[in-house]
Formats: sequence, structure tokens, C-alpha cells
Amino acid sequence: MKSKVSAPLFLMLLVCLLGFTAPVSAEKLKAGFIYIGPVGDYGWSHAHDMGRKYAEKKYPWLETVFVESVAESDSARIIDRLIQQQKCDVVFTTSFGYMEDTIAAGKRYPDKLFMHCSGFKRSENVGTYFGDLYQMYFLNGIMAGALTKTNKIGYVAAFPIPELVRHINAYALGVKVANPDANVHVKWIYAWYGPDKAREAAEALIAEGCDALAFTEDTPAVIEVGQSHTEKGKQIYTFSHYSAMQHYGVDSVVSGQLMDWGGMYAKILGDIRNNTWTNEDIWWLAKEKAAILGGNDTDIINPKFVAPLKAAMIDSKELGKISAYDLVVKRYEQMKKGVEYFEPFTGPIYDNKGNLKIKTGQKASKEDLLSIMYYVDNVVGDIPN
Repeated sequence: MKSKVSAPLFLMLLVCLLGFTAPVSAEKLKAGFIYIGPVGDYGWSHAHDMGRKYAEKKYPWLETVFVESVAESDSARIIDRLIQQQKCDVVFTTSFGYMEDTIAAGKRYPDKLFMHCSGFKRSENVGTYFGDLYQMYFLNGIMAGALTKTNKIGYVAAFPIPELVRHINAYALGVKVANPDANVHVKWIYAWYGPDKAREAAEALIAEGCDALAFTEDTPAVIEVGQSHTEKGKQIYTFSHYSAMQHYGVDSVVSGQLMDWGGMYAKILGDIRNNTWTNEDIWWLAKEKAAILGGNDTDIINPKFVAPLKAAMIDSKELGKISAYDLVVKRYEQMKKGVEYFEPFTGPIYDNKGNLKIKTGQKASKEDLLSIMYYVDNVVGDIPN
């Protein structure tokens, strides 16, 4: 006599054999997001909010809420509100300065999950994640070094933390590849969202002779300054940051760096839903399609600047004579394959005090990059305390 297997049991056996994982529950998963700036800032917070919207659209079981313009000193209160009043299952805290409050919240709410962006502290129910742009800054540096006429490159920076120092150094390393005679000059404004401060810093750098500007500040203020000077006959090259800002500087923006958080948020939330989430650190670059080169959503380089970049020739030990345009395209394709194909932070690298920081042929580790607090040798000045 043949034994009979009930339909439910048969389905359970089939699931096990095929390796499927059952979702956490048939109910909705609710995620809360805390932003340092307004969602309309065209920078960091805007990019995170686009990622949130992408994940919510992708998953019918996902419900999201967000709180914008949250001061780092106020993050604990907002986390409590999202857990206690909004009944969130997971909270994403999207600023480095939220780290301690996120770790503390993990202890207060052991049955909830937390993900902190850009930090380094984790616990059983607190994970970390980041999409980094240092590779794109390196490529933008190549273009800035190739185009500058003054050999003075400017950078408007928010706060002196390892993330920004890493980006400044990557930008400077790219500048050096194209133009060993050029230096990078930094103005710190101590604001993530500070268009007036950014505008003032950009004007000061231009007055000091800089004709190419990159920045970390969540508005197009620097680009608008560059466009204004360009329209008046003084060409200023600028590089978009985090969002597609080229339309603010059609004659000034050469390229830039874009960040796509959507895929990362979809992965994290999908893992939570499927009971496969772990608190490991997530670190996505060009290979994972998180970091993208360009000042808009269609061109990696503004067509207005393709010809001068093709005309600017660079002497490369590895590649011989090559145009700045071709070098950017080649390095970008290598980065999309992985850091094993090309890593900007490959020695020898010296700081601007003459100290060897990365030995010849050695690649910087992720830990090195996350803790970097020195300027490379073609950045002028000192990092503020």
C-alpha cells in the first residue's frame, strides 16, 4: 500500500528541499528612517529618501515612515517616537552622529532591529551599512587635474570626519594622476546643509585662484557659484555631489558622484523579511552599483567637457600616454568589476608631512579607509581638530 502525504506536509517538504525561506510573517514590515537634513536638500537626505521610496515601491509588504531634519543631539527622542508611537519594526539612522544613540536604542529595544549608516559600532540587533563614493571622487579628481588652468583645486567640506577626509584624499589622488603640479585647498563649513556657508566658501576658494571645485554639502550652492562665474566669462569647473545637479550648472558641472541607496535598502529589508538578516557591516561601492559616476542620470561626463578631456594627455606608468577621458572611462570600468581590479588608495602614498602611509604596491584596507585622518601630499594645510 502506498503511503499518502498530506498536501501541507508535502509543501513543507518541497520548501525544505528547494531551500526556500519562509517570510517572517504575512503582515507588513514597518521601517522608520531618520534624516539629518530635509528630503529636498538635493544631497544626502534626498538620496536616502529616494532609496526608501524605491524599497517601498518594490515590496507590497513594506510600510515606511521618515523624520527629516533631525539634529544629532535629538536622535534618541526620535528613535523612541518611531518605536513607541509609530510601531516600527526596524529603524534606519542615516548620519554618523546618530551612532551612540542607535547603539543605546538597541539595548532599550532588544526585540527591534536598527541599521546605522556610516558608523562602525554594531551589536546583536544593530547593524551598519554604507555606500561610499571615494572611487568617484578619484575619477572626478582626474578630470579636475586635467582641466585646471591655475593648478589650484578647491574643496568645500562639511565636517572633518574620516568619511570626508577619505573623499578629499581620493579627489586629490586623482588630481595628482592627471597633474602632479596641482594642489587641493579645503574650506570647512561645519554644516551638512548650509547653502550660505557653502556659497561663501566657494567664493573664497575662487578668489584664492581655484578654478575647479568639488564639495560635500547637501545643496547645489557650490555649483550655482561656479555657473555664475562661468557665465561671466571665468570658467569654473564643478562636480556634482550625491544627486543629479548638472542642470544647476550646465556650463560648469563636468561630472560628479551619484549614490543609489535603493538596492541596498531593498536587500536589507528583504533579508529582515526572510529571517536572513545579520548585523554584519554592509559596504557597497561601484561594483554593487551603489556609487555611480556622473552629474546627471544619463551622462558620466557632461558632453561639453568631453573634447577637452580627450585632448588632455596623461603619462601613465601602467598605460603609457592616455587621454584624461579614456583614463576615467577605463578606471571606472575597472572599479565596477571590484577593488581587486583597481584601488585608488594603492601605495606609495605619503601624507602632506612627508610620512609614508601606504607602502608601494599595498592597497589600503577597509579599516584604513574608515579611519583615515591625514591629508595626502598634494592637499594644502591641516585637518582641523
